[in-house]
Amino acid sequence: MFLIYITILCAELLGTRAMELVDSGPQTLMKAQGESAVLGCRYKPGPGDTGGLDIEWSIVSPDTTQKDQMLVSYSGGIQYVHRENPLTKGMSFSSPDPSASQDASLSIAAVTPDHSATYQCKVKQSPGVDTRKVSLVVLVKPSVPRCWAEGTQMEGEPVTLHCKSASGSGPLSYTWRKQSGPSGASPEQQDSATGELKISNHSQSHAGLYLCEVNNAVGSERCQVHLRCSKPPNRAAVIVGTVIGCILLILILLLFIAVLYWKLRGRRRYDKEFSNDIREDVPPPESRPVSRRTTRSSGPSQHHVTYDPLGGTELSWSDDVTSDPPSSKNQVYTPVQYDSKFGYAV
Repeated sequence: MFLIYITILCAELLGTRAMELVDSGPQTLMKAQGESAVLGCRYKPGPGDTGGLDIEWSIVSPDTTQKDQMLVSYSGGIQYVHRENPLTKGMSFSSPDPSASQDASLSIAAVTPDHSATYQCKVKQSPGVDTRKVSLVVLVKPSVPRCWAEGTQMEGEPVTLHCKSASGSGPLSYTWRKQSGPSGASPEQQDSATGELKISNHSQSHAGLYLCEVNNAVGSERCQVHLRCSKPPNRAAVIVGTVIGCILLILILLLFIAVLYWKLRGRRRYDKEFSNDIREDVPPPESRPVSRRTTRSSGPSQHHVTYDPLGGTELSWSDDVTSDPPSSKNQVYTPVQYDSKFGYAV
């Protein structure tokens, strides 16, 4: 009888359902930076789960030796946000009352790349307990790319179209499409990884408006560039123009040298004439203002010498010793040479 009772009791216990997380949402969630995210965690307690409800959301540490980071929790009818973790900003339970709605999902207002991690939801209502893990991957949308053409855009020359996005989570994929104009470059000439579209032999058929689109798992952006095709210049005209330009340059250089030579030559002539004028205008040495009379005792008469204060020369006359100098009417002046070496008249 006792064995029958034990068997019935075990069968009842085995048939009783315990706490179970029934959320069917994706276990890997991809979001773009700035978007909101909801990590699903719906639960269904078993008939025997009559204890208090406890809910915990945490980030699973990649290192099994380290503790998990607690984010938000629910216990005794109160929601708790663990503010010591900076990632909890903007986090809360999706349901105002997780016990009534049986919804323990986690809501994040605006995700950032730092939110990329593996999250664990743990729901416990004694004696039942269950857990669920959700991976969140936050990606950055591609920025608006820049489109440009590299090359001369002349007929017969190679041209490369570039498309580059400055930011965005990889892998980024680039696609070129021609929007207007005649059919041109084939898709085999473009590289989806680098965003280059190469045209080896440019022609009028390649000219037109091109659209580049860059995308990743969370978004896409685009830009446009207009490709032109110009005729190559006349090479003969270019050569003739180059020769004429060189000749003109040489003539201008020769003219400059001639003007410079003429200026220098005129300056030398002026300097020479100026130096000669200085030599001709040198004043003669000043004559002595003091007159002097020289007496010679070789004869009965005396020879008198005096300086002409106006002409700077010495005048002499002869007279007796006792006679006075002749008057101005009867004076006979004999020029006397002045020797600068000895300093007196000779």
